Amino acid sequence: MDIAIVDESGNLLVFERMDDALLGSIQIAIDKAYTSAVLGIPTADEGKLAQPGQPEYGINTLSGGRFTILGGGIPIIYKKKVVGAVGCSSGTVDQDAAVAEAGVVALLKNLR
Repeated sequence: MDIAIVDESGNLLVFERMDDALLGSIQIAIDKAYTSAVLGIPTADEGKLAQPGQPEYGINTLSGGRFTILGGGIPIIYKKKVVGAVGCSSGTVDQDAAVAEAGVVALLKNLR
């Protein structure tokens, strides 16, 4: 698994690549975290809004293609404010989302 943590502006704070994680997923994990932080929603939710006929169709072509519409990016919301996000890639989309969600839960435990 490739795991990225960004601040509220999408700037990379922490990156971890597990042994044998896909090299091609490094940037994907970072971009999932970026997307989730700057838009304030999980990337899977953004993916639903970005389908043909939906209001944000084509968003994944903006910002140099950095907006990601695959699941695996989860915002970190603390006291009703987005303070960052976790992005994960290298597994299935469902695995990426589950790992990112677990990361957010763990990070929020430390903020309380």
